Amino acid sequence: MYLDRSVYIGAAANASLKRDQLLATAERLFYEQGFHATGIDRIVAAAGVVRMTLYNHFSSKEALITAVLKARHARFIASLDAAAASALPGQVTQAMVEAHGRWLERYSQQGCIMVKAMGEFAEHNTGIHTLATSAKTDFLARLEAGVARDGLDHHADLARRLFVVLEGSNTTVALFGVQTALSDTRAVTDVLLSAARSRIP
Repeated sequence: MYLDRSVYIGAAANASLKRDQLLATAERLFYEQGFHATGIDRIVAAAGVVRMTLYNHFSSKEALITAVLKARHARFIASLDAAAASALPGQVTQAMVEAHGRWLERYSQQGCIMVKAMGEFAEHNTGIHTLATSAKTDFLARLEAGVARDGLDHHADLARRLFVVLEGSNTTVALFGVQTALSDTRAVTDVLLSAARSRIP
């Protein structure tokens, strides 16, 4: 009996497309409306699928939230890593700061989804809360690595201070608008980096 493998390949591709569609739709709704306020029915309606399709890919709403956060964080980290990889010598940290600004402008003008998750799940789901917290420590670790590559790691607090400033911009963007938040963030990070470079041993 002949089995047309293209049928199975096509089915797998369609399933992957549906999963990506659900992730993108859920991410948008969770970000704009909140995790607890967004129900499964709203997600499947916006994605144009039935509930069974969602549960074929994600065992629960919590599993969907986890997948959304992991996928979004992976994209964010990839943008930082790409910026660091293409940076001129001694400019890795600056390149990551600028990459964070581009991410903020394109994807996070209503605040950070990880912070939203930390707030909503602090008492409701330790797994999701831990995942969101780990995303922040991962970001800090990238900054620490950039500082080390730039030869600025003699300034022990630099990466943490940059992290505090960049995380602050995730909040101020909603208060003052993206251009003001980015401008103020650049001003402060420039001062921190200039001061660190002036004290290179």
